[in-house]
Amino acid sequence: MRAMIMDRIAGPLTVTEVPDPVAPDGGAVIEVHATGLCRSDWHAWVGHDDIALPHVPGHELAGVVAAVGRGVERWNVGDRVTVPFVCGCGRCEWCLAGDAQVCPNQEQPGFTHWGSFAERVAIHAADRNLVAVPEGISLESAAALGCRFATAYRALTARARLRAGEWVVVVGAGGVGLSAVMIATALGARVVAVDRSAAALDVARRLGAEHVVRADGSDIPAAVHEVTGGGAHVSVDAVGSEQTCADAVLSLRRRGRHVQVGLLPSASGLSAVPMARAIAWELDLLGSHGMAAEDYPGMLQLIARGTLRPQDLVERTVSLDEAAQLLPAMDTAAPAGMTIIDPRR
Repeated sequence: MRAMIMDRIAGPLTVTEVPDPVAPDGGAVIEVHATGLCRSDWHAWVGHDDIALPHVPGHELAGVVAAVGRGVERWNVGDRVTVPFVCGCGRCEWCLAGDAQVCPNQEQPGFTHWGSFAERVAIHAADRNLVAVPEGISLESAAALGCRFATAYRALTARARLRAGEWVVVVGAGGVGLSAVMIATALGARVVAVDRSAAALDVARRLGAEHVVRADGSDIPAAVHEVTGGGAHVSVDAVGSEQTCADAVLSLRRRGRHVQVGLLPSASGLSAVPMARAIAWELDLLGSHGMAAEDYPGMLQLIARGTLRPQDLVERTVSLDEAAQLLPAMDTAAPAGMTIIDPRR
């Protein structure tokens, strides 16, 4: 099969022929029809994750089951599926409780093993981790769910427990941020979107953001407090830096809830957060890490009804060769939406 190969950290990426994956016992091989190009893939490429070389990135995917391993009961060749980017083992107490997204034995395509920037990818524990894609939902839309959209959905619904009428500030209007804008609006919340890109903010406004704030060096928390009349009830850092995290937390009103979605890599493994404000104002600081496969049906129902439209977040579809050029520049690029890769191009 053709795949994007990473031979060294932060080095050039090449698209070449490699051996086909084999379905593991209990697992499956997916023929990839669509896979998202995500900032998390850039984190792996630049060395923020512990990966074994040579490596194939890619963790947001949808496609068709090409082969199943011994012991798989729920899936057959030809089934249309997607998969969460965190795949649980299916046996531990967290998986059995429905919390596979924090499974201590988790695997993540594109991180713990070869991922979906390829024509095919192997997934373990298929009966636990695969999600059926209804015929009315395109595989391109389904690929947009695996990391950014599903993460934003769970962050707002299960973690922040966002309620209709509340203010939510979303810092970062990339894939996960725009997903959060769309989802929060659909839930009846009032949204403030923050980003450095005017084009991204235009998209956020079209998706329902009531106010937008340009990240141009000005005082973002002060601007948010002004337009919301005292601060947001919920904040989301969809970027993952010390500055964006601080801006999001400081944009909250008293007793607000902050959800950290963007990764916060640092040399020490520790991240600066304005804890003095969190203590004095009794803020809730929450982490959110994907969404388990068994939580997908509710979200898929909203998509099937047209309440949520992840397809509207897709800005462009590219080939593997084009993606190999785009991935290294993701820290400076500011696309107004998601980039989807079709490995069959």
